[in-house]
Amino acid sequence: MTVLPHQEGSWTDGHMVVCGDDGLARRLAAELRDIYRRHVVLVVPGGQTGAPGAEPAAAHDGQTPPAGNATAAVPPLREVSAAAPTREALRRARVEGAAALALLYEDDETNLRAALAARRLNPGLRLVVRMYNRRLGDHLEQLLDQAALVTASANDRTVLDASTTVLSDADTATPALVATAIADTRKIIQADGLLLRAAERPAPGRGEVPDPGLCTLALLSSATTDPTGAEGSGTSGSDAPELLPDERAVQAAQGRGAIVLEAVRRASAAPPPRRLARRGAPLGEVFSARLRWAVACIAAAVLALTATTAVLTDADPVHAAYLTLLDLFSINDPALDGSTTRQVLQLLSGLVGLALLPLLVAGGLEALGTFRTANALRRPPRGLSEHIVLLGLGKIGTRVLARLREHDIPVVCVEQDPDARGIPLARDLGVPVILGDVTEDGVLDAARVHRADALLALTSSDTTNLEAVLAARTLNGGLRTVLRIYDDDFATAVYRTLRSAHPDAVTRSRSVSHLAAPAFAGAMMGRQILGAIPVERKVLLFAALLVAGHPQLEGRTVAESFRPNAWRILALDTADPAARRPDLASTPHDGAQPQLLWDLHPGYVLRPEDRVVIAATRSGLAELLAPGPAPYSGSSSAGR
Repeated sequence: MTVLPHQEGSWTDGHMVVCGDDGLARRLAAELRDIYRRHVVLVVPGGQTGAPGAEPAAAHDGQTPPAGNATAAVPPLREVSAAAPTREALRRARVEGAAALALLYEDDETNLRAALAARRLNPGLRLVVRMYNRRLGDHLEQLLDQAALVTASANDRTVLDASTTVLSDADTATPALVATAIADTRKIIQADGLLLRAAERPAPGRGEVPDPGLCTLALLSSATTDPTGAEGSGTSGSDAPELLPDERAVQAAQGRGAIVLEAVRRASAAPPPRRLARRGAPLGEVFSARLRWAVACIAAAVLALTATTAVLTDADPVHAAYLTLLDLFSINDPALDGSTTRQVLQLLSGLVGLALLPLLVAGGLEALGTFRTANALRRPPRGLSEHIVLLGLGKIGTRVLARLREHDIPVVCVEQDPDARGIPLARDLGVPVILGDVTEDGVLDAARVHRADALLALTSSDTTNLEAVLAARTLNGGLRTVLRIYDDDFATAVYRTLRSAHPDAVTRSRSVSHLAAPAFAGAMMGRQILGAIPVERKVLLFAALLVAGHPQLEGRTVAESFRPNAWRILALDTADPAARRPDLASTPHDGAQPQLLWDLHPGYVLRPEDRVVIAATRSGLAELLAPGPAPYSGSSSAGR
């Protein structure tokens, strides 16, 4: 791959600018260059520019470039060295003439400052911002879009079409990581309050008729030994996964699982996590059952003594209860002149009072201990089994933990840093946490990994994740394992090696940048990317776009517009174009229900004003977006 130093005036306007300080920036630059054939300027810290191994790997994933650009020369990648995305650095990257800008720094504040500066430099710039804080990201989207509209004139369509998209690599990768950790795999894409559920179906047995669901999204590679979906060691040939197959390919598939669009339903908001000591706590969590039984016995004894006193001394019930309580707390005068019955009842009340004193002390200590441990980390219960062990509570691990608990899956976390991002969430959810280095002896044993159902290794260190998986496999040979690997090539190598060494156990390796880059690239191209699901080592994208301007769709029927292994129309937005919300990917603030028709008739003719939801491969989406501004054509102006 060619990496050239930045030169002023070396190409025409309409290029893409990518700013970042980690592997996601380079993966995204490769995505835009190799798949979408766009000019890309990569702004990275000075120590990373031209560093050995810093060039982004090819982003094809076994998919060919779009047909329209198959013979076009690959544009060179230009790099700009900058310690931070300052106004001067953005000017050097010629943001004023860029079509889109991606801000991918790990610090939300850095991305926020750069986004505000970029919007002032170019009001019509399309912004894609990486933000971990989703609430802040929603406010940022509204603020920057309003800033673009304020500066727009009535005829300035470039500014009016400017959009700000806030994405999170953690949110993008989390569904795939969670899905691979559980046996009943469901890949979920949430958009506009809707859930698109893509379910993995194992290969049908002899004589069985597979259920295609709403449609078949992908055929998996050979899955005879792995009912949860083997990943296949190859990326081409008959063993490779096939995205968006036609009916003939589905019927001809033998011994292969499939991913089908199973259902579409309204998303329900998850209940907020319950805190033990925020506004009180249930009585059962403050006092133990044994203590409650002791209190009940004392109360029963007091009632019995009161009733006996009322019957034997001819006292009214209120006076009898009063005398009993005085005797119980030892504040009544001795009944020296009283009857024998009164003296016996007083002695019995005194004995009950002696039992009451330690009971009150025990209750106070137990309540104090309960509220003190409410802010402490739980330990795994002794009998815990069939749980998931989660290693790492950083940015990715925190999102995965929240999603697992939404599905009510038992989890035990292991984290070395007591101040990690996900520790407060684990404490609020009551999830057991082991503080320690996972590579040390005894840590995995404390997490009950020998009785666990799966292991999610999501720390920021590839070697730590790999070492933890190897150690866990010695304790539990059939453990399902999912590794977060920084580099996708290394992830592939690790997967193949572990699968060969443990053929009977399910092994998955995932690169977060590999999972997140397609969604970021699609957003930079100006279309609404609703989500992405991994299909083994490939990625399938879901997007919403207008039919106008796409000759592959406009004037064709739904059946005619379908191109196997490239794209497929899933739904039609039936809302009136004048009342249609501009951003289908965002959650409506007014609670309006989306008007999407999913069961489309194959003979429906697509009109220019229609907006459709499609499933597409990366190369297929790139072909649909090819008419965008300033695609690379290998002209001399680009190489000067």
